[in-house]
Amino acid sequence: MIVAMLALGAGLWGGLFRLGWLAVALRPTLPMSHGPLMVCGFLGTLISMERAVALGRTWSFAAPAFSGLGSLLLIAGIGSWHGPLLITAGSLMLLAIFGVVLRIQAHTFVVVMMLGALAWFTGNVHWLLGAPVFEIVQWWMGFLVLTIAGERLELSRMLLHAPRVQWLFVGIAAVLGVGLMTSSFAHATGMRVTGLALIGLALWLFYYDIARHTIRQTGLTRFIAACLLAGYVWLGIGGVLALLYGGATAGPLYDAFLHAVFVGFVFSMIFGHAPIILPSVSGTPLAYRSFFYVHLTLLHVSLVLRMVGDLGGSLHLRQCGGVLNAAAILLFLSSTIVAVRSAQRSKPSLIPDASAAEHASR
Repeated sequence: MIVAMLALGAGLWGGLFRLGWLAVALRPTLPMSHGPLMVCGFLGTLISMERAVALGRTWSFAAPAFSGLGSLLLIAGIGSWHGPLLITAGSLMLLAIFGVVLRIQAHTFVVVMMLGALAWFTGNVHWLLGAPVFEIVQWWMGFLVLTIAGERLELSRMLLHAPRVQWLFVGIAAVLGVGLMTSSFAHATGMRVTGLALIGLALWLFYYDIARHTIRQTGLTRFIAACLLAGYVWLGIGGVLALLYGGATAGPLYDAFLHAVFVGFVFSMIFGHAPIILPSVSGTPLAYRSFFYVHLTLLHVSLVLRMVGDLGGSLHLRQCGGVLNAAAILLFLSSTIVAVRSAQRSKPSLIPDASAAEHASR
């Protein structure tokens, strides 16, 4: 987890340098490693750690170990292929973890998350083979979207939806897979198909996820629901941008699409799930506090600024939105530390008022 935090810090530094906020890159390779460090070094390592802890088998910890070591090599700028190779090995181990989990519980949501791990591995293989970034990042996006969506599909079982609801989800996920595969040889067409799938998935999640019900509650339960529902909106916005500007492979439009999904959707999910996942993974209690809404609000307001700058051609707004994106993430980390210390002083339950469904699923 410490290595994941280092990857996050280095990734944010590289991103701010690319936006023009920092004059020192630390390492010449760090700015170009912004995406790999954020997706693979930070998120890939944390997701692998969570799955390894859940499975509870010693060999499974090779997944976060490999991705973490690969990230350290990226940060240090050692070698051109050593870091990607280790990260690819980590994604392969994550795929193996899901293979074991699938044997234990053969459910649709496990298959979806396993396909997410496969998307990560596929993107990493493209990375090793020297594919351009715009061909790699779509697979990494598929990894995160399918992993998160699979977790939400698991929780949606609490609502006892009709079988057709799950089949609708499976159909949307299949379209996403088709879009990702197509974009490898027909980028614009594939990204537009992917955009349709993202819109469909956002609508499914917004309508069928348990967050529509838990938003009416209070405390941590309501905060989690607010994070989820806001994230689904950004997933839909990302889908619309991919549908309209699928041919973009660089520049402001490309920036808008990527950050709508990777920041608006993914980090909103992180903000919401952290109060549950952190105690389960680390054994560290965490007390919910109402000031969690500060970093959540800052994240979405700053992303709106960034989107306006990207779509309106304003570099200044884009830069302001970008630096406030980073500030929201750093504030989230600070708020989490404060909440952990508060919990250690007062010794409350690990999850004071989370919904039973959210708690039980972890």
